[in-house]
Amino acid sequence: MKRAPRHLKGTFKKLSLKSRLLLAAAFWLSAMILAAGIGIPKLVNDYLVQDEKDQLSLSMDEITANIEINDSGNLTMPSRLSDPRFNQPYSGLYWTASTKNTELRSRSLWDKKLTFEEDTLDISPNVKGANDEKLIYIQKKIYLPEIKNPVTITIGLDEDPLEKTLQQLTGQLWVILGLLFSGVLFLIGIQVSWSLRPLVRMQAELVMLRKGEQKSLSQHYPQEISPLVSDLNALLFHYQELLERARNHAGNLSHSLKTPLSVLKNELSYLTEEEKARLSVPIDQLQGHIDYHLGRARMAGSMNILSVATSPSERIDAISMAFDKVYAEREVLLINELDIESKITVDKTDLDEMLGNLLENSYKWANSMIRVHSSIPVHNQISIIIEDDGCGIPKEKFEHVLKRGFRLDESTPGTGLGLHIVNEMAHSYRGSLALDKSPMGGLKATLTFPLVQN
Repeated sequence: MKRAPRHLKGTFKKLSLKSRLLLAAAFWLSAMILAAGIGIPKLVNDYLVQDEKDQLSLSMDEITANIEINDSGNLTMPSRLSDPRFNQPYSGLYWTASTKNTELRSRSLWDKKLTFEEDTLDISPNVKGANDEKLIYIQKKIYLPEIKNPVTITIGLDEDPLEKTLQQLTGQLWVILGLLFSGVLFLIGIQVSWSLRPLVRMQAELVMLRKGEQKSLSQHYPQEISPLVSDLNALLFHYQELLERARNHAGNLSHSLKTPLSVLKNELSYLTEEEKARLSVPIDQLQGHIDYHLGRARMAGSMNILSVATSPSERIDAISMAFDKVYAEREVLLINELDIESKITVDKTDLDEMLGNLLENSYKWANSMIRVHSSIPVHNQISIIIEDDGCGIPKEKFEHVLKRGFRLDESTPGTGLGLHIVNEMAHSYRGSLALDKSPMGGLKATLTFPLVQN
């Protein structure tokens, strides 16, 4: 047996529940309608044919009772039969009685005879009447005392009227079945839509969760879905609590470590140059480790909160206002071309951390201009591009600057964790950070994130 093509399997897998239910209903309903459209006419035909044969058997009894042998040894029918069609030429109702030597025919045959044709597809032969019309017939053999050979009596009725009646009935039947198919499928569609309405409402609530318009799902769902809704709400609550607790711990730890580190750095000034050189390196390493792990703890888990939605354009404006004051002496102009309506699935605090690191580098190294713009969304993802007209970074250094603790310029203050943390935070949001040479001459940093689905 040949398997279905892969593209068909993929198409069926992507079908919605409603489409699957309607397709299954249409399939079995079509099978039932087809079976009824074929089977009912056959049953009606068998019934009508049998009814006609029952009527012919009454005429057979009448002929059998009245047929006689005359003095010459020939068959005769002294009395007129009750059905007048036997006496009307070419009426469509015929009978014959024959022996080995003689034959008696109804007047309806006129000067014609019944024609018997063998049919390879049927056990019994086909019989044709005076106008070569196909007949419904019955046949019987009787024995008369006057002759030795049996008398074979055949009565036939034109089946054309029955065929026309059956065709008319079949046409009307298909119309009725077609209306029945459409009506039942329509009612099934209404039933499926009504049954799946809770799932549609859940989908709408999930969209609202992604947009941040609500923090949990409502509890008014059928009992089959209610456990799933309760578990999802519990998971959302638990996750948000854990995230908030982790960030609070990270903030508390940060504040608690700042004071001892500040004391250690101040004490370095009272030491000799040799001791200061020996202790400053591990203290700087300790500061780097603290900054790195606090950053990892603060950003952990944000991706799975459904209600996350942030506008990059608004955050760029807010961050640039602060940097314009910090780096006012450099007179750097930032041009924000981002669409204010576009929102990405990134927490606002985490987005500030990533954009802040990239913009700070641009403010430090740009000559006069920073440009922030975006690409055309592809596959529900958007790229935020930050580029400047500074000196840039050599291409062979792109991979190295994303590593933890790597610094191109040791004379500039910093820990060398900025780009590394930005890269890891972007990955935690199913995004990415890419570096390239900017057409403006400096560095081009591209952050790619999923868009908020409407």
